Amino acid sequence: MKLLNHLEAKRLISPPSWLASNLQYLTIMGSEAYGCATDTSDKDLYGFVIPPKDHVFPHTAGIIFVPQKEGGVWKPMHFLPNPAWSQWQQHGVVDKDAGKKYDFTIFNIVRYFDLLVENNPNIIDSLFTSTECVMHQTRVASMVREQRRIFLHKGIWHRFKQYAMSQLHKMTSKEPDPNGNRAALREKFGFDVKFGYNVCRLLNECEQVLTTGEIDLRQINEYLKAIRRGDVSEADIRRWATEKEHALEGLFATTKLPDEPPMGQVKALLFACLEEHYGTLEGVLIEPDAAIMALRQIEDVLRKNRGLIWGGVKQDGN
Repeated sequence: MKLLNHLEAKRLISPPSWLASNLQYLTIMGSEAYGCATDTSDKDLYGFVIPPKDHVFPHTAGIIFVPQKEGGVWKPMHFLPNPAWSQWQQHGVVDKDAGKKYDFTIFNIVRYFDLLVENNPNIIDSLFTSTECVMHQTRVASMVREQRRIFLHKGIWHRFKQYAMSQLHKMTSKEPDPNGNRAALREKFGFDVKFGYNVCRLLNECEQVLTTGEIDLRQINEYLKAIRRGDVSEADIRRWATEKEHALEGLFATTKLPDEPPMGQVKALLFACLEEHYGTLEGVLIEPDAAIMALRQIEDVLRKNRGLIWGGVKQDGN
């Protein structure tokens, strides 16, 4: 991909050596994607890559990935991820010659699909950017964008609401900003207008999905620009968000979205993408679900017969 090669040649970025030649998708995110960019806006770039085969199928390199528990509960695994490499990030990349500043976040395609299934707001948005924001798109990326609606499900309300409420809290938070940019916004407007516009943007996107199954990232961009200019008060944003939240609760109850994503279709799409890139998946596909079930059965036997939990720690105190 030309941009990555250009910045790498200037020693401004240091991605894995194979990343640029295997990049599948790169799109502009942030204020430019939402139609609210200013002359000083950074270029926030998201995408996904298909890395070398042993990064996607670690067992081919002799790595055995064991599913983990969190608080005694099996951690959900939509796919079998690689424990060694899931994404590359590099922020604050300044190309002085071009007068541009870039933030890069590029995912292993497996991790990207995992986040899509979870309806992560940033990752969902990255598939619904306008075509003018897409900087690089292979046939694999076209396959994913064409089927992007299969990732949308009712869980989007809970994920987007959670993120919107966190942005609402941060809007007036006095917590220190490691980048030093937020204090200036609070001093100028009395609250952080960028967090404020994110609240409205997220709730509006969720409304679109629950009603139409689509997302137009720029649908309310004039309102968002008004927020960034300081033309909308903090009280008005909170009132708007409260009214929208009540309306969305009703839409959640009546939406035609599925309760969960169609995992069969999602996995088929992922394998089709990998096969398109690698040529064949012969000899590398395994049955992760069967392996996980076997591990769970072993744990159950250990717990019942010997009072053990995962990792060999006694439960019964004997």
